[in-house]
Amino acid sequence: TVNCLDQHVEKTPNRVALIWERDEPGTAVHVTYRELLDLTCRLANTLKKYGIQKGDKVAIYMSVSPLSVAAMLACARIGAVHTVVFAGFSAESLAGRIMDSGCKAVITYNQGVRGGRITELKRTVDEAVKNCPSIKHVFVAQRTDNKVQMGDRDIPLEEEMAKAASVCTPESMDSEDMLFMLYTSGSTGKPKGIVHTQAGYLLYAALTHKYVFDYQQGDVFGCVADIGWITGHSYVVYGPLCNGATSVLFESTPVYPDPGRYWEVVQRLKINQFYGAPTAIRLLLNYGEEWVKKYDRSSLKTLGSVGEPINHEAWQWFYHVVGEGRCTLVDTWWQTETGGICIAPRPSEEKAEIVPAMAMRPFFGIVPVLMDENGRVIEGNDVSGALCIAQPWPGMARTIYGDHQRFVDAYFKAYPGYYFTGDGAYRTKKGYYQITGRMDDVINISGHRLGTAEIEDAMAEHPDVPETAVIGYPHKIKGEGAFAFIVLREQAAHIDHVKEELKTIVASKIAKYAVPDHILVVKRLPKTRSGKIMRRLLRKVVSEQSSNMGDVTTLDDPSVVKEIVDAYQKYKEKSSS
Repeated sequence: TVNCLDQHVEKTPNRVALIWERDEPGTAVHVTYRELLDLTCRLANTLKKYGIQKGDKVAIYMSVSPLSVAAMLACARIGAVHTVVFAGFSAESLAGRIMDSGCKAVITYNQGVRGGRITELKRTVDEAVKNCPSIKHVFVAQRTDNKVQMGDRDIPLEEEMAKAASVCTPESMDSEDMLFMLYTSGSTGKPKGIVHTQAGYLLYAALTHKYVFDYQQGDVFGCVADIGWITGHSYVVYGPLCNGATSVLFESTPVYPDPGRYWEVVQRLKINQFYGAPTAIRLLLNYGEEWVKKYDRSSLKTLGSVGEPINHEAWQWFYHVVGEGRCTLVDTWWQTETGGICIAPRPSEEKAEIVPAMAMRPFFGIVPVLMDENGRVIEGNDVSGALCIAQPWPGMARTIYGDHQRFVDAYFKAYPGYYFTGDGAYRTKKGYYQITGRMDDVINISGHRLGTAEIEDAMAEHPDVPETAVIGYPHKIKGEGAFAFIVLREQAAHIDHVKEELKTIVASKIAKYAVPDHILVVKRLPKTRSGKIMRRLLRKVVSEQSSNMGDVTTLDDPSVVKEIVDAYQKYKEKSSS
């Protein structure tokens, strides 16, 4: 926090650190570096008063706001480890993360406000901590004026902060001490707590923020990500604040109160760099250009895309309509595990070409390699393979909390001596990198990574559903959607009723965005003789390439393919009618 706050307070205390674009349109709140340090110290002293010490874990379940940023920085200041849980996750997801990390406290709001709707954050926390004996205190801040149930372990945060001292000496930390944990999906069911450390992470976030976006002192940096994701950690909080930037906190949605919201905010706050997700661009593109052209976007210098590979149509629209063809557009590739941007068109030589919809150039110190099926490095250009990184970099994750073996297995086992990203990539004739997508059973819904196994595990809890297989399929807005194949018990009740129950289960076990768009009932799933589900075949069915199934000889009973294709065709006809 000294790098993010104190150093700037000494030189430019009245520089604006955060502009909070609240959900209510046109009600921005400006917070200076001095004010943010004051908030952070008071919050830090409050945590200390209630027994939070160096090394303790603290869960943050809050919407984007100056207070949630102060909560992250307050943990860092006293040497506690924060784990921010996206405020759209269910009570069960929150409880799982609290238990896995052994959190001592949760910081939350009474309620959240997003898109004009109120979400019951405190109620969700109450439900979650019922099953979490490690939680000693729940700190509750007020986002709305509505009263919520307060129990024995609940502490009104602002009241306590008002009583606290506004000076808090920062804890002295080792460069490799833990800064935060952030849970992300893997190809197996249980989310993994990715660990980032103090010095390397902050250095990497700050450098990538400065050089990829060409951030200049005095610019207003607008990253519209939620703090619940790594993008919010690196490019809303740590990177910009370390660089003494003015960072925008966006609490709302791209379509509230109308599809002009982003661009109205750009005009009103005079945003210079705008960093968002392709899924939002695809959504807005459907509403037409007039919502963009209504507002003055002349302040914009750099546009950025994050979360998934951006498709050509979205890239062209973002570049020509939003950026008027005069802003640099950086398609950034990175992961929760990498801590910051690894491949992006900038930095580069001045005026160097940018190929649409391509991440292109590795950042300083990043050495990408492509590997073939036999684990050999593929040399030369115009080639495709598994994307690996050949040497360590400061921002890389150090472990999976409580399970270092899983860390080694997931990232370093497939290609010994290399970090395996889980993505496939193509290296062009000119030597640029284009990311082609995940190589494992992980899908990307609206820029959020989700292991299909997580959805399958949730649906498997339904008593009438003995077997499930979930795959990703191309979705016009979300990039990918989840498509579920299920086997029902003989005596199962009404099919539509079961489908609705399954959707409810997935929403309550994971989050609403994880709910499958399609659920197809089949007699059985395609399995190998050893019992492994061949999801590759299901993908072919859904992408309507069933004439070209490839090798099906390993299937236990190849006739299953025709069964599923017929069921899919029937389902499609019914849907379209």
